[in-house]
Amino acid sequence: MTRPQNDTFLRALLREPVTHTPVWLMRQAGRYLPEYNETRRRAGSFLNLCKNPQLACEVTLQPLARFDLDAAILFSDILTVPDAMGLGLYFAEGEGPKFERPLRNEWEIRDLTAPDPNVHLRYVMDAVAEIRRALGNSVPLIGFSGSPWTLACYMVEGGASADYRTIKTMLYDRPDLLHRILDVTATAVVNYLNAQIESGAQAVMIFDSWGGVLSHAAYHEFSLAYMRRILADLKRSHDGQRVPCIVFTKGGGQWLEAIADTGCDAIGLDWTTHLGEARARVGNRVALQGNLDPMALFASPDKVAAQAHRVMSQFGEGTGHVFNLGHGISQFTPPENVSVLIHAVHNYPLQGSSAD
Repeated sequence: MTRPQNDTFLRALLREPVTHTPVWLMRQAGRYLPEYNETRRRAGSFLNLCKNPQLACEVTLQPLARFDLDAAILFSDILTVPDAMGLGLYFAEGEGPKFERPLRNEWEIRDLTAPDPNVHLRYVMDAVAEIRRALGNSVPLIGFSGSPWTLACYMVEGGASADYRTIKTMLYDRPDLLHRILDVTATAVVNYLNAQIESGAQAVMIFDSWGGVLSHAAYHEFSLAYMRRILADLKRSHDGQRVPCIVFTKGGGQWLEAIADTGCDAIGLDWTTHLGEARARVGNRVALQGNLDPMALFASPDKVAAQAHRVMSQFGEGTGHVFNLGHGISQFTPPENVSVLIHAVHNYPLQGSSAD
């Protein structure tokens, strides 16, 4: 299997020479695009959209039809894994994701098992295969999963949380139960990502969205250790091509060296971390992805371009940088500013830049 015609994203992740800095955006297929909202309306609900491979393929490709992006990312949701475990995922209007059966009782936790991704998550694998066919080897396709800790937060809390009181009580009071959840979930994530790779994903990303809410010791024990285990069991090549892996802990800037030691190929950074300082800390061990504040996209076009150049300047010369936002794009973002951003990144000179 040959690399995509535009393989800049894969090259940057592997720290190979590139002609321009590649760019893609977290949540690039989303509510800021009118065409996405129309497809979601036809689907009837967000979950229907996720579980219909044809519609998931349609919305995955929408931002690539509009913008000169260097990668596509599978349209799905991190909570499909706990949903396949039988927790009953649903989306309450205006409240976000919720589970009908959160993990609260010891017997439920002891009985938890990892789903077979090729059975219980077949619709995801079908979407991956369909997207790869539709892309026609133009740009790479990114697969993804939530981290075990982040998934466990939803599985125990029953939805989003302001203070993570329920799961943190379990963490401190019954760490054995939390480790049981994380152990099963880590197995599920490995199987899920490997199935995505076998179905056609050419890079994968682990979203540790809530790792930053943990204490230093708890992050290492309850989040990082399980991501390290996933990386050890992950398929790192398929069809003769290397499959890079990105790890993104939101709020994880203080743990960059430890994340680099997990065996990942790249670290995703939020906007609170200086890109040049991060590069100095991890040396030449991994690539870096990030890290514009998503709110910068609400500024005037010239300011959007200036902020993009600021991020590029911080990284400095050389390869190993994938431009992205520091978290998902806001649903209120003007699409025309995304065009400005991508043009600014693609036209920034790779030589002669300096960190500020």
